Amino acid sequence: MRFSSPRGTGLAASRATPKEGWEMTTMTRENVVRVIEFLEGNRNRGGDVSLNDVMQLAEVMSGSMHDFLLTVQPAVTGELTAIASEISRMKEEITALRANDMKHNKIPDAGRELDAIVEATESATHTIMTAAEEIMGADTSDPAAYQDLVNAKMIEIFEACAFQDITGQRISKVVGTLNYIDQRVSAFVEKLRIVETMETTPEETDAERRKRELILHGPQHAGEGVSQDDVDAMLNGSQADIDKLFG
Repeated sequence: MRFSSPRGTGLAASRATPKEGWEMTTMTRENVVRVIEFLEGNRNRGGDVSLNDVMQLAEVMSGSMHDFLLTVQPAVTGELTAIASEISRMKEEITALRANDMKHNKIPDAGRELDAIVEATESATHTIMTAAEEIMGADTSDPAAYQDLVNAKMIEIFEACAFQDITGQRISKVVGTLNYIDQRVSAFVEKLRIVETMETTPEETDAERRKRELILHGPQHAGEGVSQDDVDAMLNGSQADIDKLFG
């Protein structure tokens, strides 16, 4: 029976020095020969195996694996240590993301700030329009009384316009929250080396399709959107051209 050397194959061979590889090969051959001798002796005895025979076989087999395990163990331990370190690093990054803080504090606080902005804007608009309507509908036959009314209503309008300062502060808090989330998520993505691929186009939702078909782009920034010239050109067109926009 011929046994080839494991040199050049497997994890143990790739990490062993020439001397270590020779010793491992020698030990393996010796142990295999011992196993063969044991099996042949057992066959000559008619296959009658005692507990002592089993113990001897276990000793031979454990000895044959001893050198191999000594070589493999450092590599396996190193790989497991690297995996454990990577898991620990990911746990630290997830902790640094502070997802619970964003979910339970940052985002709800930003939502409440936006609700307060809407309420303050609505209240101020109502106050200003009510004051303006009262001025427009006031009796002007008595100039002195009319002047007093106008002065009082103008003060109400000025006071209502103060909402801009409060809402500006609230908007700054919301922007700060968005920046906080952006920084945390960007750092998390960068450290995990997540690469965003655009191989597939995301499925369009019903709301997005309605927005696209009805041109519901909302308020635009300066220099963006449809200009007044575009609106004038559309209104100056024929009825057929206008109907095409809604066909």
